[in-house]
Amino acid sequence: MSLINVHSVWKSYEDKTVLEDLNFNISEGEFVTIVGASGCGKTTFLRMILGEESPSRGSIEIDGTPLVAEPGRDRGVVFQRYSVFPHLTVLQNVMLGLELAHSRLLCRSFGRKRKDHIRQSREMLDRVGLLSVADQYPDALSGGMQQRLALSQTLIIAPRIVLLDEPFGALDPGIRSDMHKLVSELHQDLGLTIVMVTHDISEGFLLGTRVMVFDKLRLDPHEPDLYGAGITYDIPLTRGARGVPASPSTASVPQHMEGNT
Repeated sequence: MSLINVHSVWKSYEDKTVLEDLNFNISEGEFVTIVGASGCGKTTFLRMILGEESPSRGSIEIDGTPLVAEPGRDRGVVFQRYSVFPHLTVLQNVMLGLELAHSRLLCRSFGRKRKDHIRQSREMLDRVGLLSVADQYPDALSGGMQQRLALSQTLIIAPRIVLLDEPFGALDPGIRSDMHKLVSELHQDLGLTIVMVTHDISEGFLLGTRVMVFDKLRLDPHEPDLYGAGITYDIPLTRGARGVPASPSTASVPQHMEGNT
């Protein structure tokens, strides 16, 4: 069943065309990774799904309903830079989403509702391996732990769609590997629909159930901004029982896609 429908989407800024004529659907439960050269519109597209940007032409629908130009609780996002609040403890950072949903005026819950929010937040922290540091502040955490916290902030509101904008690009290789494992487990255990932008093609194939490559389909050497990026490759991946992607055949992976893009 299609959850996200993209119909003839173009995005331009004055005389610069960033994206042109995107047409595809994303099914519920898919883990779509988007790769491509810097500046090809990957993050712009993610911001359109989030609702921070609107298509110049065309439309994006969620469950058949046109997307309004504002973020909603059905979509959560994790950026490369840690979006945590330094003045709040780890537990308070996670609770904030629940308390905002409960009371947009006071941003705080009380009594039985507060106990329930604490329980839910501690369960989420336990799931991502941060329960032992629940009472600490973000500046006491490593980069990987802060990114786990940012992921917890997003997941606590139970979004249907999780958007990841190069969330592991600033992490050391070992920590990055741990985050890969965590996100893969959360995708499977929670049945999430994930759209992730990454500059690393190997990461895209490692995590995704589907890899999409953004690149320019046509180019005018005299006017490089005249045309925008489209989808040059859309590759579904077959996964085994443990969620490990099968190695794509040589025929399905173009040579220029080896390594980073």
